[in-house]
Amino acid sequence: MTDHLPGATSVTKPEPSRGYRWAVLLAMSVAVYGSYYAFDCIGPLAPLLSRQLHFSNTNIGSLQAIFSLPNIVMVLIGGIIIDRIGAKKAVFLFGATTFVGLVITSLTPNLAVMLCGRLIVGVGAESLAIATIAGNARWFRGKELSLSYGVKGTIERFGTVSAVTSPAWAAAAYRYWQWPLLLAVGFGGFCVLGAALYWILESRGEKRYTIGSEGNSDRIVWREAFTFNRSFWLIVLMCVTFYSGIFPFLTFAQKFLIQGKHISPQSASLLVGMLPGFTMLGTPLFGLLADRIGKRSLLMMFGSLLLIPVYLMLAYTDVPLGIPMAMMGIAFSLVPAVMWPCIAYVVDERRLGFAYGLMDAVQQAGLVVANQAIGWSNDHFGASSANPGGYVPGMWMFSTVGIAALVFAIWLRRVETGPQGHGLETITTRG
Repeated sequence: MTDHLPGATSVTKPEPSRGYRWAVLLAMSVAVYGSYYAFDCIGPLAPLLSRQLHFSNTNIGSLQAIFSLPNIVMVLIGGIIIDRIGAKKAVFLFGATTFVGLVITSLTPNLAVMLCGRLIVGVGAESLAIATIAGNARWFRGKELSLSYGVKGTIERFGTVSAVTSPAWAAAAYRYWQWPLLLAVGFGGFCVLGAALYWILESRGEKRYTIGSEGNSDRIVWREAFTFNRSFWLIVLMCVTFYSGIFPFLTFAQKFLIQGKHISPQSASLLVGMLPGFTMLGTPLFGLLADRIGKRSLLMMFGSLLLIPVYLMLAYTDVPLGIPMAMMGIAFSLVPAVMWPCIAYVVDERRLGFAYGLMDAVQQAGLVVANQAIGWSNDHFGASSANPGGYVPGMWMFSTVGIAALVFAIWLRRVETGPQGHGLETITTRG
């Protein structure tokens, strides 16, 4: 036996230090920070696109919907790519793709070209997010997984805050439709910078430390998608319904607040900025809470319940706008902080990339439908400053998908408290 031969040594690499793990997380988060700005830059630009380029609500909805359209398939392919080539290479590949798409979007007022650019942004940005989630699980599984996801989300959501509040802090850029898009190109540079830093840190870490599995390069068996357990699919269904009540609202929120509530563009941008602002503080705190107490499906039930009345308050009441926006912000902090890390508990780590890709594919399909449906509804019912009531049917649509998210969260809790549970309600970590 070789361990008893003269001169033979058994070398076991140590686990990475806490500081190194968090440095890796920071690099990943910087990359996705830029992609979050890329996703959310259309909403603040919507009034300018209507005024200067004469885009309809349907056109604007299409600019956001096409971000999601390719990802019905692409995030599945992206998940496979992540499992095949590893997270560090995938993060760089998809970060660069996002940057290229932003450049194309900013080149011309031609709608077809802008749609092409947004499609490329979507291909890169969503797969980039999936790659960093898989990388996060690799470095933090069995440690402070939910907390790390929450901290990562805080940094990333600052990209959303930067985008939706840009009419306030970069008002000069909103004099001409192209300037905010060029600003987005600048923020897209973070996608490449963060990806490069992550590649360097993970390459060094692989030589020095023992870290989690990188997935495997075996052939993907597509029928395995149908063998994922019930908890996985309930999380997926909750994901698509919950986000369908959030992201399409963000697309039209500034137009709704300006035209439906008759407030200034600067005030509208700051109110919408409350949502990601809440997530920056709330997501890590709720992630820490889930790590400490478990009860993950119960927490998601509460977040979904909180979302349901928000849109009806906006449609039918004159309560201070900060109240429903704060409620939405809390829900937007709580549910994602708990939901995404749950996949690492219910799916084998060798298929995490594929599982996250499949989850995001379903989410993107929902967002395509939701963005188009809200844009059509606003046009069909004549939503405008002269007819604020035209926004009401869309608000009912948002509340309806919130109810569906609550139903799936309740169903998940029933499964996880039964004999087929995977520990979502009971697993706690202290490390």
